[in-house]
Amino acid sequence: MSDYAVVNPATGETLATYPTIGDADLDAAVGRAHAAARSWRVTPPSERAAVIRRIAELHRERRDELAAIIVREMGKPLAAAEGEVDFAADIVEYYADHIDQITGDTPIDILGEGTAVIRRAPIGVLLGIMPWNFPAYQVARFAAPNLAVGNTILLKHAPQCPESSAALEAIYTDAGLPDGAYVNLYATNEQAAVVIADPRVQGVSVTGSERAGSAVAELAGRHLKKVALELGGSDPFILLSTDDLDATVSAAVDARIDNNGQACNGAKRFIVVDELYDAFVAKFTAAMAATVMGDPFAADTVLGPLSSSAAADRLQEQIDRAVAQGATLTTGGTREGAYIAPTVLTDVTSDMDVYGEELFGPAGVVYRAADEDDAVRIANDTAFGLGSYVFTTDAEQAERVADRIDAGMVYVNLVLADSPELPFGGIKRSGTSRELGLLAADEFVNKKLIRIA
Repeated sequence: MSDYAVVNPATGETLATYPTIGDADLDAAVGRAHAAARSWRVTPPSERAAVIRRIAELHRERRDELAAIIVREMGKPLAAAEGEVDFAADIVEYYADHIDQITGDTPIDILGEGTAVIRRAPIGVLLGIMPWNFPAYQVARFAAPNLAVGNTILLKHAPQCPESSAALEAIYTDAGLPDGAYVNLYATNEQAAVVIADPRVQGVSVTGSERAGSAVAELAGRHLKKVALELGGSDPFILLSTDDLDATVSAAVDARIDNNGQACNGAKRFIVVDELYDAFVAKFTAAMAATVMGDPFAADTVLGPLSSSAAADRLQEQIDRAVAQGATLTTGGTREGAYIAPTVLTDVTSDMDVYGEELFGPAGVVYRAADEDDAVRIANDTAFGLGSYVFTTDAEQAERVADRIDAGMVYVNLVLADSPELPFGGIKRSGTSRELGLLAADEFVNKKLIRIA
C-alpha cells in the first residue's frame, strides 16, 4: 500500500496510486543529488540561468497538463490552477533574470587596507518538503532560487500530489539539469527523517502545518542542519475606513476564498471598526453566500471542494464547535462530501477555541473593533504572524498601522498581490524564513567572507 495516491476530492474516487521509494533507492537518490551538487555549483551562472529559464518555458508549454493534474489532486478550480502554473513560471523566470544579483559578490567597506567581499556559495543538497495546496507554486519558490545559487534539490511532495510531483520532475529534468540536480521522492515521513539525518544533505525547507514544521525543525536541529519554515497563518483583514464598501467587501471575499480558502496567507479574521461593522457583515455574508460552488473543472466555478474529506472533517468540526461555544453563524456551516459552503462567523470571543485557530477553508470570522487601537490589538492577538491586510482612506493611518502589525507582510488596500520579486514569509508560529524575491536566495547559501590584503 502506498501513501501516495490521487484521490479526486470532488468525487472521492481514487484515480491512481504510486509506490513509495525503497530504502536502497532512496540512498541512491541522495547520492545522485550529492554528485550533481559538485558539478552544478561550478556551472557558470549564465549556464544555470539558461536551464532555469527553460524550466519556466516548460511550465508554460505544459500549462494545460499540469493545471488539470492540480484540479484532480486537490480540487482547485481550473482557472485558478492555470493561474498557479503561470505564476510558478513567472517565479522561475525571475531567478533566471536576476542570477547575477543572486550570485554576485557584495563588497564590504573595511577599516584598513585591502578589500573584502561577501561571496554567496551554494551549500549542497537540500530537501524540500512541500504541501498540497499549491502543488506547482510552492515547488517553484523553493527550487528556483536554490538552483540559481547552485544547490541541488530532493523534493518530497505531499502524498496527495504524486502526479504533480512527477510532472514537475519531468519539467526540471527535460530543461537540462544534470542528473540528480532535482529528484522527486515518493518518501514516507520516516524516510524523510533519514534524509535529513544524512550527512550529504545540508538543509531542509518545509512548507506546511505547525506540527510538521515543529517536527522537521526538531530533527534538523538535532543534526545541525539549516532549516527554513513556512507555516500557517490566521491573517487579519483590518477595515478602518473606505470610500467604496462594495469594493472592499469584494476584496475581502477574494482574500477568503482564494484557493478554496486553503491558503496560509488568506485573510481569515476580518476586523471592522464599529461604524462599518453592521454594513460590512451584511454585505460580506451576502457575497460569501452567493459564491458559485461546484465542479472545479466547470468554467463558472469559483469555489471547489476542500482538498480531501479529512480536510472537510477538520473544518466542519471547527465551525460546529465555534457555534456550540456561542458564535453566530450568519451563513454557511453546511457540508456535502468535501464541499463546505462559504461560512461567516460573528460574536466570537477570546475564550472560544476558534479565536486562536486557523480556519483552512472557506470560513471567516468577523470581529467588531472600537477604533484603530482596538483593531490592532485584535489583529496581533494571535500566535501567527504571516500576512495582513489594511484598508483605510487615510495614508498616514495606513503607514502607522502597517508599522504596528506583528506580521511578515502587510498589504494596504489590496489583496492577492503576491509577486515574484516580493519576499514571502512570517514571524511567530508562521515561520522562520523568506521565500520569493532576492531574500529567498539567501536562505541556503554560505555567505563567505573573502578578505584580501
